[in-house]
Amino acid sequence: MTRVTLSAMAPTEVLDSNSSRMSPVNRLKWDLTTEQIINLTEELIQKTKQGYDKVGSIKLNDVTYENTLKVLADVEVEYTVFRNMLDFPQHVSPCKDVRNASTEADKKLSEFDVEMSMREDVYKRIVALQAKVQADVLRPEARRYMERLIKLGKRNGLHLPRETQEKIKNLKKRISTLSIDFNKNLNEETTFLPFTKEELGGLPDDFLNSLEKTEDGKLKVTLKYPHYFPLMKKCHIPETRRKMEAAFNCRCKGENSLILEELVQLRAEKCKLLEFNTHADYVLEMNMVKTAETVRKFLDELAEKLKPLGEEERTYIMNLKKRECEKRNLEFDENINAWDLRFYMNQVEETQYCVDQNQLKEYFPMETVTSGLLDIYQELLALTFEQEENAQVWHEDVKVYSVKDAASGEIIGKFYLDLYPREGKYGHAACFGLQPGCLLPDGTRQIGVAAMVANFTKPTPEAPSLLQHDEVETYFHEFGHVMHQLCSKVEFAMFSGTHVERDFVEAPSQMLENWVWQKEPLLRMSKHYKSGCPIPDELLENLIKSRLANTGLLNLRQIVLAKVDQELHTKTGADPVEEYAKLCQEILGVPASPGTNMPATFGHLAGGYDAQYYGYLWSEVFSMDMFFTRFRQEGIMNPKVGMDYRNHILQPGGSQDAADMLKAFLGREPNQEAFLQSKGLTVTSRKAPSAC
Repeated sequence: MTRVTLSAMAPTEVLDSNSSRMSPVNRLKWDLTTEQIINLTEELIQKTKQGYDKVGSIKLNDVTYENTLKVLADVEVEYTVFRNMLDFPQHVSPCKDVRNASTEADKKLSEFDVEMSMREDVYKRIVALQAKVQADVLRPEARRYMERLIKLGKRNGLHLPRETQEKIKNLKKRISTLSIDFNKNLNEETTFLPFTKEELGGLPDDFLNSLEKTEDGKLKVTLKYPHYFPLMKKCHIPETRRKMEAAFNCRCKGENSLILEELVQLRAEKCKLLEFNTHADYVLEMNMVKTAETVRKFLDELAEKLKPLGEEERTYIMNLKKRECEKRNLEFDENINAWDLRFYMNQVEETQYCVDQNQLKEYFPMETVTSGLLDIYQELLALTFEQEENAQVWHEDVKVYSVKDAASGEIIGKFYLDLYPREGKYGHAACFGLQPGCLLPDGTRQIGVAAMVANFTKPTPEAPSLLQHDEVETYFHEFGHVMHQLCSKVEFAMFSGTHVERDFVEAPSQMLENWVWQKEPLLRMSKHYKSGCPIPDELLENLIKSRLANTGLLNLRQIVLAKVDQELHTKTGADPVEEYAKLCQEILGVPASPGTNMPATFGHLAGGYDAQYYGYLWSEVFSMDMFFTRFRQEGIMNPKVGMDYRNHILQPGGSQDAADMLKAFLGREPNQEAFLQSKGLTVTSRKAPSAC
């Protein structure tokens, strides 16, 4: 076995036709053995520590940009690439031993991250540099980098006594380990429920035929998305839905409820040492919203606007349920239960809007959707994509594409598509930034590399992968994150791609979801998987109108999740199960199922969104404003608007404040008008969220 070392994987310099120095190299390797992962982890830690030691040993009077900030930036870009290469396999590798080794590497590297973030000697050198150099001497992004490092140092308590620093360090290490374990438990979850064909009444043949069987001939239904959501929407047997909903919201209930309890407690302890009132206030200081009080006000005001709409929708659903019970000779319990919600929301689409999702998905075969989606993004952002044959990947399902600027032909990045479920794989849909697009130590520009990971229905020899329309929307959303990762053009890895304020990070992708609700793009990414015919006009029009279906209940549920997150991180001793149950009843009007523990399955709570789940709704204010103001007014495929979007929103990454990027693209301050209109609400004010 050849020993892999970091030096053997250094970037190769390439000169493009304009003689500007570029490094269009994907430095990531996906064939590492468990032993190589272990060895490379240790080597990366030692090499990175040397860089920090070098900065920490400089005399305070001798600090310069070159020997301090540039050294740290150079260390960061190298570390980021190799860290991602070592910890990403835990989410996607088909080999359990590799996943386990990657998880252990992540834990070690996370502990090391904490150690380096607590380097008081390095922090003092950066503070000394700030005092020594004139602010206008540094380039704007370099100045922002310096100020950000000092801010992060203070947020880690490096201005506090050593004893306090040590406590903070130990808390951060424990929090990191618990967070990794929480999501690993969900990824490795393999529960399935056996059902007879009769117990799966209402589900289409292609779904039933795709299921594996138990030894006694029953059909195995897992709790993965491609099984769970279709069943909850279409199965007309209430008891089957009840069992599935209970199992889904009891995933990892025992272990993750204990982890979550400890996580919340440790976060509260850490913020107290850092002299913040709550963990939410600590986290939100770095976001657009700034304070927990602003979040509370935003969510409460939106809930009040949506509640009348939610009440109307619940009344309609109750009538649907009554008719369904009469039709199937079932007892009508006069309740909307948690296991009823998706089933009757689907019926709303079918009865009010005449949209049959089973019929509709026949027009969204994976190959057609992918081809159309890639064409739309290329045209909109002035890019060209080219699939790479025989590229190294972690699984045979994975495809790799190179991305070039259409005008210059210059390569700007590469992306992986890993779209189908398998055992041990990350269970949701997400974009993973793997190689930051930024400057390398020698001044060449490194291309960005990202992976989109999803769990769409896998094709079989009998049938292609057919996507539900909401899966097409998910595809568009996550691929928007991929474009953000690749189109950013910054100096420092810290600001590359989606490294923006957490409550803005979803806005660029949410904005692009609008394309799956417009006639022209829908026609470009759809055709019947057998006949090749386009979606019939009537079905297409009904689909577009159905965007407002269930909008009250869907958004009230988002408010429930955002408020659970806030309650856990603002209240002392809040019980996750009790808070979730209370908010479901008060806001959604649909009780949580007794005995379940949804928060123990809520990966965002341990995946970097703690106290920040509100950001999905907050950022939608800006996504809708961008779409309505520019694209809907000037043309959804208008190349000038597309380039403005790429230049003002995607290209800066986190090198500018989100508010400044928005103002540059919109030509004014953002406001809530389009957001409220998109929810079917009456617009009474043009005021923006207060953070803007």
